[in-house]
Amino acid sequence: MPSPSFSLNIGSMDKGLRKLLGTDTFLPYWLLLPTLIFIGIFFLMPLFNAILLSFRTDNGAFTLDYFKRMVKDVHFIEALKYTFLLALTIVPLQVVTALAMALLINTGFKGSRFFLYLFALPLGISDLAAGLIWLSIFTQHGFLNSILYSLGIIDKPIYYISYQNIGLTFLAVVVAEHWRATAIVMVILVAGLQMISKDYLEAAEVLGARGWRKIWYVILPLLKPSLQSALIIRTIFALQTFAVVLALAGDIIPVLSGQAYFWHFLYRNSHIASAYAVFLMVISIAMTWGYLRFLRSRAEVVRA
Repeated sequence: MPSPSFSLNIGSMDKGLRKLLGTDTFLPYWLLLPTLIFIGIFFLMPLFNAILLSFRTDNGAFTLDYFKRMVKDVHFIEALKYTFLLALTIVPLQVVTALAMALLINTGFKGSRFFLYLFALPLGISDLAAGLIWLSIFTQHGFLNSILYSLGIIDKPIYYISYQNIGLTFLAVVVAEHWRATAIVMVILVAGLQMISKDYLEAAEVLGARGWRKIWYVILPLLKPSLQSALIIRTIFALQTFAVVLALAGDIIPVLSGQAYFWHFLYRNSHIASAYAVFLMVISIAMTWGYLRFLRSRAEVVRA
């Protein structure tokens, strides 16, 4: 049992802390302060600096020349094309796959927790490491060619990654990125499914909605906020895909984030690299606005 003096010290410390932080009304803001400082130093300051670099010369004058040089870059059109192709290919595949995985886990069958851990394994692997893993699979003497050769399916290696087979190279990047990042969408959808009340599902079954009809008419409408969040996060990450592309395809498949990297580290031009970064940011903001605008719930449309 604590002594009276100990309780008195704790009480005085609590009063002193309240006096230092102010009233309880301001306490949440004080608790958020470390996070706000982190965001300010490692996100807002680099963002502001990148915007300045893209619009200002070394003399401090305002200019649009860096964006003009970016557009005239020989790889710009190809990078823009492949960036959108990757996003348009990867995101729908990942959403469908993640939804199937989430529905499987949400059934709660014996061993479902094992599948959750199994599906979430790629979350612990960095982008570059994932690219290198799949490079060891798709390279000329990689695991895939070795297995196909040992089974007698092929008699010579298939060049999955080469300038002559850009289609196969693109497919290899899609497979690697699909494996690496689907778990992010799955986790969001599993959390959304856990929030759906079982009363709705039981009522749907009583009214005859089972199987696909229950998924289409009950689960998906209730899962719309989670799907919206997953689509926004995954689309932004898909537009910024870089490490997997670099590890697998190098400059065979140029992307916007890769061009920003090359201009900064290889060509030593931070202004054009920042122009690429700002251009990517504008595209991400536009895509986010599109999702928020066209995937609103009926209640949000009515309030608007």
